[in-house]
Amino acid sequence: MKTQKDAGIKIEAFMRNDQFNFIKAQVTNLVLAHGTSKDKDILEALKSSSHVKIEALFPDLTANQQTILNTLLDIKEDVQARHFLEELRTYVIPFKKVTEKTATKLFPKIKKLKVTHLEELDFKEISYLGWYDIRLDRKFLIFENNHQLIGVHGTFRESKKGICSICSKVEEVGLFMAKVKSGRETYTSRGNYICKDSQKCNQNITTLAKLHDFVDLVKAQ
Repeated sequence: MKTQKDAGIKIEAFMRNDQFNFIKAQVTNLVLAHGTSKDKDILEALKSSSHVKIEALFPDLTANQQTILNTLLDIKEDVQARHFLEELRTYVIPFKKVTEKTATKLFPKIKKLKVTHLEELDFKEISYLGWYDIRLDRKFLIFENNHQLIGVHGTFRESKKGICSICSKVEEVGLFMAKVKSGRETYTSRGNYICKDSQKCNQNITTLAKLHDFVDLVKAQ
């Protein structure tokens, strides 16, 4: 499978983590279908449907970007899927870089804030940053909102199997509740069930719609 890089073509990153995850799910379905069905009409219909759904994510594709995504049409086996996704990952726009200093500015009232595993994090693989600080008994979340990073922290309780309000998948979830200012000197608690494992949540996200809803719910007014 010849890639754009093989042809010496330089293409800027043009997709988010959630869009990559959506495409990965479509590719997985295609490989599974080719392994379980020999009906050409069914396979062509699935291929066409997947391609249309993926193109809908990118209304302003360039010709070279279109060529990259068209490679999907040739995928039938695991090895083809792996090569395709490996190249595709190089075109993912990373989440805004977060450092200890960045996090400290986002949570100025939190003393001795510690962000876990930042040095190991691939920012291309996240749509938000989340971690639980056992010392402070708080879960911390960093989102991008209107091209700016915002930080929210709150309690995290009642871990159980359920549907995450961010990724919409069944995972180990807990009730995240943040205090949000509702008046000059009054606060109210807002939140919902979200994944205990934020890394797993980021792997599950295939659209930012639910994430944006959650941000709107818990961000400070």
